Amino acid sequence: MARLIRHDAVGPAVIDVDGKILEICQCGLSQTKPFCDLSHKKVQGEEAGKLYVYAETGERIPITDMFPQPHKKFAPPVYD
Repeated sequence: MARLIRHDAVGPAVIDVDGKILEICQCGLSQTKPFCDLSHKKVQGEEAGKLYVYAETGERIPITDMFPQPHKKFAPPVYD
């Protein structure tokens, strides 16, 4: 089963462990998790407030409509 997980970070967490610097992935794109492989460079240029997914090729795909209409189960309520 596939899952979409939201990541807002645009760079790694930098941790000092006994003088050794570790960079831990926070963007979710690293192929060497939990360590950073600089994949976060792909997120540069993302627009704030928009949602994206990344293909295995690295292509950025904007998500424009999570629940296309008509789909009454997920349609927001209408208030007058």
